[in-house]
Amino acid sequence: QVQLVESGGGLVQAGGSLRLSCAASARTFSWHGMAWFRQAPGKEREFVASIIGSGGSTYYADSVKGRFTISRDNAKNTMYLQMNSLKPEDTAVYYCASRSYYRNSYYAGEYDYWGQGTQVTVSS
Repeated sequence: QVQLVESGGGLVQAGGSLRLSCAASARTFSWHGMAWFRQAPGKEREFVASIIGSGGSTYYADSVKGRFTISRDNAKNTMYLQMNSLKPEDTAVYYCASRSYYRNSYYAGEYDYWGQGTQVTVSS
């Protein structure tokens, strides 16, 4: 069982930045592919970014490419999402997810563990 705890959400003006963190309880954190997803009110959960266990490969949704950066520190069992040039349409609850396999994926169904989410609100 892996427990995930997100932090770092908040209210920011358009054009601003936030850094989300996801702390994991996994003993073998580097064996887990990780990802960020988000869900806006009235919309389905959507993929944001993912990272392979070693950190050497990443995927991004087109909507955040060039603005968001996913990273991980396996020594600290923590994943990050640096969000720059935020837009009102980035407003959502952001969830971190972990899968019991080292490769990363775009698909929510391939992740086994989920955090409770952290709210990000971008005002115009």
